[in-house]
Formats: sequence, C-alpha cells, structure tokens
Amino acid sequence: MKKKITFALVGIIAGGLARAQAPAPAAAPAPAAAPAVSFTATGTLVSDYMLRGQRLSSAAFQSMVEGVAGDLTFGVWASKPFDGKKVPDSSDPEIDLYGSYSIALGKDMSFVPGITAYFYPSAPTAAGFYRSTFEPSLAFNYTVEGVKFTPKVYYDIVLEGATWEFTAAYAVPMKEIGSELGLTATYGTFLLNDAANGSSPAVKSWGNYWLIGLSMPFQVSKESKIVLGLQYTKGSDAYTKQGNFGKSVNSLAVGKTVGTIGYSFSF
Repeated sequence: MKKKITFALVGIIAGGLARAQAPAPAAAPAPAAAPAVSFTATGTLVSDYMLRGQRLSSAAFQSMVEGVAGDLTFGVWASKPFDGKKVPDSSDPEIDLYGSYSIALGKDMSFVPGITAYFYPSAPTAAGFYRSTFEPSLAFNYTVEGVKFTPKVYYDIVLEGATWEFTAAYAVPMKEIGSELGLTATYGTFLLNDAANGSSPAVKSWGNYWLIGLSMPFQVSKESKIVLGLQYTKGSDAYTKQGNFGKSVNSLAVGKTVGTIGYSFSF
C-alpha cells in the first residue's frame, strides 16, 4: 500500500534573511481498506432437505462457499444425503452455482437480479430426471420497521416454468446472550410445463408451499459462528399431469419439521 508523506516547508523572510521551518511530522497512515472480496464457508447438517414444499432427501450434509464483492454475491452450494435410498424419487447429489447483484433503489429498497445453475451429476435420466437446469430470478427487497419483505420470481429455462415467492423476515435482538432470533415466513406457488426429461407429451407439475422458521447464530470467534435453525414447511395442492391423462398427486410434496445446525467461517 502506498503511503503519502507530506512535508510542509514554510519560508519566513525577516530582515532580509530566510529562515526555513522544520518539516511537519508525517501524516498518520490511512486505515487498511476492507478486502475487495470476502468469502464465507459453511457446513450444515439438516434433518431433511426440503425445497419449495417438496422433500428431496432425508438427512443430509450441505456445504457452501460464498463470495461477496461490493454488490455482487456469488457462490457454490451442494447437498449430499446420508442415505439416498430413503427418498427414491430424489436425484442426489446436488451442486448449484449461483450469483446475484444488488441494485439500491433507496435507503430501504433494492432490486436483485440473480441466476442459479442446478447440477445433478448422478440423476437417472431414464427415469425422467434432468442432469442440469438453469433458473434466472428477480427479487425486490423492501424494509419497513425492521421487517424485510421480498417478493421474488424465478423462471426455470429447462423446466419451462415460473415460481412466484413472497418472504418476510425479522430479527429480534437477544442482547443478553449476544445473539438474535431470526424469524422467517415464506409462501410460494409454481407451475412447470416440462417437469420430466424426455417425456412426450410433456409432464406438467404445479403446486403451492409455505414455510415458517427461526434461526439463532452464536459467535464462536471474530471469523466464525454456529447457527441453529428450526422450520416447518409444507407443500400443498401439488400435482403432475401428462398430456390429456388425469392429474396425479405429487408424492414429494409433504409437511416436515426440519432442524439444522451449521458452522460458518469467514475469510
């Protein structure tokens, strides 16, 4: 880091004689700038892997490495169940690459376009699973009296369908224990027009889901923390339908209480 040192030299002329003043002390160095990019690595144990009201696996280990550079967020997330046979209609493991950019619209408002690429390297394509899908998204954040409201829309290019979601989040300070209680509620609905790989006619999938949850972080050190979480989530009115055949109940859409414990380290 370059340091600028300024020397002041004042000439005082009196009685025809020039007298130079001694240099001023060097200015104090500027504080070190924050790193341009920061990273957080997280490992989490979950009792079930639930996504949009559907149980995609039983107990699993989920890991994430996320980077933040100004308003840009990017990362990789993965889930691996301990026993993939417990949910036979799942495709594991899952590896996701994601990124988003926050555009401030005011003090308490922001617009966040994002994108997620989902990969399922072991998915059985013969059973109608896709090995990868691609999902852009648009979110709007607005905070009122500490409550953060986030309407969000996703569109999966491969599955040819949209997911509409609304989330409210609030943090209750817990100064006595140096933590906070995070409260979250989500409601969503989706309609996918090509939910099964290689099917003809195409298989549609649709349904609703909701979630309520709480979490509490505990600081272990300046760079690390443990986060405990508990949520209940449920899928409802979830069906699949192929062509002109009758609709079938989506067996993955269930109600589950999910416990989580995670450890994260920032660097």
